[in-house]
Amino acid sequence: MNLTVLYRGPLASCNYDCPYCPFAKRHDPPELLRADRAALTRFTGWVAATTDVRLSVLFTPWGEGLTRSWYREAMVTLSHLPHVERVVIQTNLAARVDWLADADPRSAALWTTFHPGQIDRQQFLRRCARLGELGVRYSVGVVGLPEHLDEARALRAALPEDVYLWVNAADGRRYDAAEEATWTGLDPHFGYSVRPHLSLDRPCHAGESAISVLGDGTVRRCHFIPTPIGNLYDGSWRAALRPRLCSNAICDCHIGYVHLKPLGLRDVFAGGVLERVPAAWPLPR
Repeated sequence: MNLTVLYRGPLASCNYDCPYCPFAKRHDPPELLRADRAALTRFTGWVAATTDVRLSVLFTPWGEGLTRSWYREAMVTLSHLPHVERVVIQTNLAARVDWLADADPRSAALWTTFHPGQIDRQQFLRRCARLGELGVRYSVGVVGLPEHLDEARALRAALPEDVYLWVNAADGRRYDAAEEATWTGLDPHFGYSVRPHLSLDRPCHAGESAISVLGDGTVRRCHFIPTPIGNLYDGSWRAALRPRLCSNAICDCHIGYVHLKPLGLRDVFAGGVLERVPAAWPLPR
C-alpha cells in the first residue's frame, strides 16, 4: 500500500504579517505549543511504527512550522525511515536550513513560499542556495499579486533553472487574459491555479490513497471535506480507504486538486507531488 498523509496539528502561529493571510503575526499560547509538540511526537511515532505501508508525508501547518524545533526534528527522523518515500513541509523559509544536513536528501524536501515585503529577496536566495548545497529538493512559490510581479521576475531570474517557481492565484482575484499570460510566463502551470476546478461527483485519490490527519488523529479524506472517515490511532482509517467521488462543488487549492483524477496532475508532478515539482522540469528549450 502507498499512502499520502497530509498532517496539520494545532499550530497556527506565524512570524510573518502578510496582508492576504489570516494567520499573519498570530501567536500561539504556550499550552497550545505544548499540545502541538505532543501531537506531532505521537504522529511521528505512528509513522515509525506503520512499516507495512509505503508512506509519504506533507506537513501543512496553518502557521510556520520550521521555526519550531519539533518540526525540524520530525523532518530529520522521518527522512531516515526506509518505508517513508517522502517527507515535506510547507514553509516560508524564514528559519535557517543547516539542520537539513542531518536529514536524508533522498526523501526530505521543502515546499517554500517567497513573501515579498516579509523577507529580503537576497536573504531568501541565500537560503535556497544552501538547500542546493545540501542536495535538498525544493520548489519556490509566490502569490500572483500585481505588487509581487517585479520581485517574482527577479526571483525567477536568480534561481537555478532546475528549481521550479510556481504561482498561486490570489484568493478572490480575477485574472484577465493578459494577466494570466504574464504569470504563465513565470509558471507554465499557472493555469491550474487561476480557475477553480469543478469537482462534484468526480473521482479523487483523496480518501483512497491520500488522507488528511489532524493533531488528535482524526482522519478526513482531505483538508477541505470536514467529515471524519476514521482515526489514525485506533486503526479505523484502514477500513475507510476506498475509491471516492468528491462531495464539494469546486476545488481551488493545489493540495486538493492535485489529487483529482480527471486532471491527471499526479502524472504532471510525478516524483514531486508533495514538494510541488513537475516531473518534466526544467522544461526543454
